[in-house]
Formats: sequence, C-alpha cells, structure tokens
Amino acid sequence: MTILTRENLRNGSLRRRMNLVAHPGWSDERVEESFAHAWDSRPEGPTWVFGYGSLIWNPLMPFEDQHTATLAGWHRSFCLRSISGRGSPERPGRVLSLMPGGAVQGVALRLPEADARDEVRMLWTREMTGGGYHPQWQAVQLEDGRSVTAITFVANPDHPQHEQDACAETVARLVAVAKGVFGPNIDYVLSLDQALRERGLHDPYVEAIVRGIRDAQAEG
Repeated sequence: MTILTRENLRNGSLRRRMNLVAHPGWSDERVEESFAHAWDSRPEGPTWVFGYGSLIWNPLMPFEDQHTATLAGWHRSFCLRSISGRGSPERPGRVLSLMPGGAVQGVALRLPEADARDEVRMLWTREMTGGGYHPQWQAVQLEDGRSVTAITFVANPDHPQHEQDACAETVARLVAVAKGVFGPNIDYVLSLDQALRERGLHDPYVEAIVRGIRDAQAEG
C-alpha cells in the first residue's frame, strides 16, 4: 500500500514521517508563502496542472478533464537526489525534475474551479515540502491542439540536492539499490515507464534507465 495518500497529505503525517529520516524540508510557513505567491500569479481561466512523473499515474486530485500534453523547452531529468522519499542518506535515490531544453510529454489535468485552490495547495505539500523545485505557470499544448497554461515544477539548480550528473547510467546504478519512505526507488521508475507506455508515449531517457536497472539486476 502506498504511503502517499490524500489523507496523509492533508493531516501532515507524511511530512512528519519524512522528517524522521532527516529530510531537509521547508517550514510550513515557507511552503505556504511559496504557494501564495504562485496562486496570486495564476492566469485567468481554468486551473490546469501539468504532470510528467508520479502525477501521471497517481495524481491524488480530482479533475474534470485530462489530456496528453507537451511542454516545450524542458526535458525529464532524474537530477534530484532523494534521501527520504525514494532513498536514504546512506543510499540516496533519484527522482524526477525538469531541466531546460527539448520537450516533454505528460498529462494536463483541469481541476474543478470550486476546489482548485485547495487542491493546488495540497499539491504544494506534495511537491514543495523539500523545496527542490521552482513552480512555474507554463504554456502546454494539448493533444487536440489547444494551448493552456498549467502549473508545473521544474528544477531548482541551487537546491543542495540537485545533481549535475543525471545520465541514464548513473541514475540506473543508484535507483537499483535505493529505498525510502515511499518504497524502492526502482518502483518509481518502473511505474513511470509503464504509465508512459499506457499513454502511447516514449521517453528514450527513461527507457535507457529502465534497461540499465534490468542489466544491473541480471548481473546480480
């Protein structure tokens, strides 16, 4: 059973659990300040969220519409070191972020307007507790050709857990042995790969990491 649920996001138990393993998290006040700044700068119209990682297969939020979508100018990168959620200080794992360049396909979710503020605030608890991202409103193109503006989370290169070496070989080696509060790091990568394939999407970078993990497993 996954530890990441709406209930433990809402009641703070997930945050407390992560802090027990020395997660260098932001204070509640700093998370709230970050959220308020982003929410005040949101564009007019429906509230959209762009997911490129676990939000694809485990969004944990109600939505009224969803589409495969493309965000230009960014690409997936396992450049964020995880010493809590998917790793430990002794065996750090890696989780996704977005780095400049290229394009990334994911999912755009349109939130019910009546609940949008509360849902995005809960998303901040999920994504910004560690301060590892820069939240940004970005234009994404939906599969039907429309362009919408969605909140997404891109890399924060100044964060102490940001890693320069995010090549597939390095990531596969670390992921193969890392485990944290959310479970084995490998589960995260395989869930991403499966979610992309179910949508008919292919990311050569993710696929190379999966091959590297399987090669490491085969070698024992």
